[in-house]
Amino acid sequence: MQANSGARWWGTVRGPFLLLTPACVLLGLACAWLARDPAAPLATWWTQAALAMGAALCGHISVNMLNEFADARSGLDALTQRTPFSGGSGTLQARPDWLGLTLAGGVLTLLLAMAMGLTLVARAQAWWPLAPLGLLAVALVAGYSPWIGRQPWLCLVAPGLGFGAVMVAGTACAVGGHHTLAAWWAALVPFALVNNLLLLNQFPDVEADRACGRRNLPIVWGRRASAQVAWAQWALAYGGIASGVALRVWPAGAALGLLTLPLAWRTGRGVWRHADELPALVPHLGANVAITLGTPVLMAAGLLLGA
Repeated sequence: MQANSGARWWGTVRGPFLLLTPACVLLGLACAWLARDPAAPLATWWTQAALAMGAALCGHISVNMLNEFADARSGLDALTQRTPFSGGSGTLQARPDWLGLTLAGGVLTLLLAMAMGLTLVARAQAWWPLAPLGLLAVALVAGYSPWIGRQPWLCLVAPGLGFGAVMVAGTACAVGGHHTLAAWWAALVPFALVNNLLLLNQFPDVEADRACGRRNLPIVWGRRASAQVAWAQWALAYGGIASGVALRVWPAGAALGLLTLPLAWRTGRGVWRHADELPALVPHLGANVAITLGTPVLMAAGLLLGA
């Protein structure tokens, strides 16, 4: 009984969603490896890489738990039609007595992320390049549920800033000690894809979100118009990959990220056709997850193979 309760409590972490963090950090590490000084000790490089991964995971866990807390407290998750990709985990609806524990977990993991981030910055001796990204990360985690979700355009770009600018470009700088064009260009890809991940996952929750005071793009513009925004962001992601290779910002191997383009095309068409039909939309939400996870991993693999 105790083990089962513990397993259900960990639902507030949203474990399957955490796969996105190593995918994005791996892309940042691949960019850092391209710019690595061969004379630098590998032990230092790997220590920085481990700290970057730990800080990113703690930050992601924190925003998930704080979001579970906020949505349970507001009653939002009780109104949603839950899917595997939206509507919360349902943990706090089953056990409302864990509300305080979830808040404490979110705060603790945010503090751990901040401690690891400060350690990264100090070890890299890169206060000015990294401090603004660290402050951005804390603002995104702490502000996402109470404030960002009520600002339509900020709500759209906040996920991409966290997983693109912070995790990709920030990881590359923290490990390599300086910013690089390759890392910032690569950050455009998760920026666009993760924005789309959250954007499309908001489609099933429009009515519930509206009832609880949220103001995201599907509420303000509608699902069909938001699907057009998703198309524009896929164009940014895949255009970024193609142009980065064409302009020799990265080795040609980064073009492996284009392998998910046919799936994105089919997903975009499906979302456009079924934007207001939840049962038909859900498989396309699953395909969007595969696109968002697979593209940065394929890019990272291509970069490392071409290094």
